[in-house]
Amino acid sequence: MLYSFHTHSELCDGKSTMEEICAEAQKLGFSAIGFSSHAPLFIPAQWALKFENLNAYINKIDTLKQQHKNKLKIYRALEADYIPHKTISFKELRKIAQLDYIIGSIHIVENPDIPDNFWFLDGPDSNYEEGISTLFNGDIKKAIGQYYSQIQSMINEEKPDIIGHMDKVVMKNKDRYFRQSDNWYQSIIDETLEVIKQAGTIVEINLRGIYRKKYPTTFPNANIIKKCIALKIPLTVSVDAHHKSELLNGFIQQHKTLKEMGLENVSVFNGNGWEQIPVNDVINVSG
Repeated sequence: MLYSFHTHSELCDGKSTMEEICAEAQKLGFSAIGFSSHAPLFIPAQWALKFENLNAYINKIDTLKQQHKNKLKIYRALEADYIPHKTISFKELRKIAQLDYIIGSIHIVENPDIPDNFWFLDGPDSNYEEGISTLFNGDIKKAIGQYYSQIQSMINEEKPDIIGHMDKVVMKNKDRYFRQSDNWYQSIIDETLEVIKQAGTIVEINLRGIYRKKYPTTFPNANIIKKCIALKIPLTVSVDAHHKSELLNGFIQQHKTLKEMGLENVSVFNGNGWEQIPVNDVINVSG
């Protein structure tokens, strides 16, 4: 089974239309596509779906479902950010957008002591540096701690189906402020994984940083993946495609890597909920 449950299109920061993505997915032999535009935000974000385009998003996916009926399963989702008291509740998003599932991701960190000022984790390196300096007075432990605190609160309060690129906060660090082997950082990871395990949330293995050459490992990295396997936390693989040509980037190889790591099953959406399928089902289909 080939699948893509984290997929962006021209309605947010993607580069291909939903029609183009579905046509390419069908050509490649995909079983399922889940569209997951960045959810609308109340703060400026050029990369997010605009509120005025939400109905178009809903209607276009409904049209595509009919056009590809019995050929490609198509699902409607959103990749939703969470900033306490500043983002739309996931329950409301599920209702108004008639969603099949939600990916919860943190791209924006807020220091509760300095409200309405944000640390944006993407973009140029200067964003990262400025956020740590301005919002957290250079205190990297406080900055990283707040990132994972938002993840933990999001899990407990909003109950997303999937946690997107869980450790993306390390992407711009480049070993300048801390090392991932630091005891304090590993303690935060272990604490966050325990929250994830208790909630039964799926952890996404995101490949975009690798094939875009922005980072040398998956999000989360192999060490965290091994911890997830040991804790029996469900995993799913996401290419996080923003263009139709990216749908299979690293996808098959990652499943082979997971098999080598001892993972037997991955989580996929079947229309009624999430189920576990053998990793071998993906590897064998590709052959």
